[in-house]
Amino acid sequence: MSIEETLEAVAEEIAAGRPAALCAIVTTRGSTPQPAGAMVCVNDAVRMTGTLGGGCVEAEVRRRAHELLIRRRSELLTFQLDHDFGYDDGLICGGEMDVAIGVFDDASDAELFHSACERLRIGHDAAISMRVQSEQGLVEYRITIEAAPELLIAGAGHIGRIIARMAVPLGFRVCVIDDRGEYANPDRFPAPIRPVVGDIAETLRDRPIGANTYLVIVTRGHNHDEQALRAVLGRPSKYVGMIGSRRKIAVIFDDLRHAGVSPTELDRVHAPIGVNIGAVTPEEIAVSIAAELVAVRRATRRRAVEGPFPVQSAIP
Repeated sequence: MSIEETLEAVAEEIAAGRPAALCAIVTTRGSTPQPAGAMVCVNDAVRMTGTLGGGCVEAEVRRRAHELLIRRRSELLTFQLDHDFGYDDGLICGGEMDVAIGVFDDASDAELFHSACERLRIGHDAAISMRVQSEQGLVEYRITIEAAPELLIAGAGHIGRIIARMAVPLGFRVCVIDDRGEYANPDRFPAPIRPVVGDIAETLRDRPIGANTYLVIVTRGHNHDEQALRAVLGRPSKYVGMIGSRRKIAVIFDDLRHAGVSPTELDRVHAPIGVNIGAVTPEEIAVSIAAELVAVRRATRRRAVEGPFPVQSAIP
């Protein structure tokens, strides 16, 4: 479940005239199930939307959040993941995490959450602020939510179809491009996947590609793969991967070098694509590609939470 769904749950509760508690991990020490920035929504029926890693600690956060919801009070709570609390049914993380639990019930709050969700839907990062009582008094945390990365798949064949379906629950916004309408259509790629019919290379050239874009080239043939790769090289994508045997890749790279493409650009291309797991079937190949996408995405992690800032003083 995405953070966007968690924020929408908060907004929907408020819009329905009910308060909601947003619980966000703001600090971690040692090993914890989720990093800072993870969130859940708890409503007045004690229903939780989102996850903090599951297990007993999540149940305890839900219980404490509901208590604060009843009292209409926002607080910073610390949870220590050890035997004293019996978390994780004996599977001990051994860490500690601070959870900001903010209670929201004003109509203006609903609009702020809706606005954040809209930014995420169009591919922009969003930010929310939470004010909670702590031992140091009233403090504020700023939480940045990264937009889901965009995955462009060039090729709507068997492997492209499987990767697209795998990538959605992994948190990617997926678009599949092919010049064959009988392949790139909503029947084969239901929402939220977006199929686009058009010349693959032209569509890629015309499409905005940014630092949060991942490109997977799995077309039906050598020429289409090379043309697709030409269309995206030199652009600020996060990841470019192309399927093919080592011989095929060597031929394509040699063509591109003769066309003036720099070795630096070619070094950025993951080819052969995917993690080497000895994949043979389309399903196994898709798994190897999905694993590589996740590895690249998680190789670096931005700081999600800033604070605590004392509310009484000027916030920098």
